Amino acid sequence: MDLDKKSQENVEFMIEQMKLKLRMASAAAMQASAFSVDQYEDIRDLYGMVMSKDTLSISEVEALVSELGRLRLK
Repeated sequence: MDLDKKSQENVEFMIEQMKLKLRMASAAAMQASAFSVDQYEDIRDLYGMVMSKDTLSISEVEALVSELGRLRLK
């Protein structure tokens, strides 16, 4: 997958991968389609950080979930 290309498909891929990595209890509430390509750079930054770490602390997970919530379409 070429994540250098801004597309809704890539946004949805990154959100789904982060949900898997974060093992989000509320993953069902975090629909990948609720994110817009307009936030692509922010989502890609979060994705890069999440995927680069072997483990995440509880506070890191909470911060990431909060940031994803902020980026969701209203």
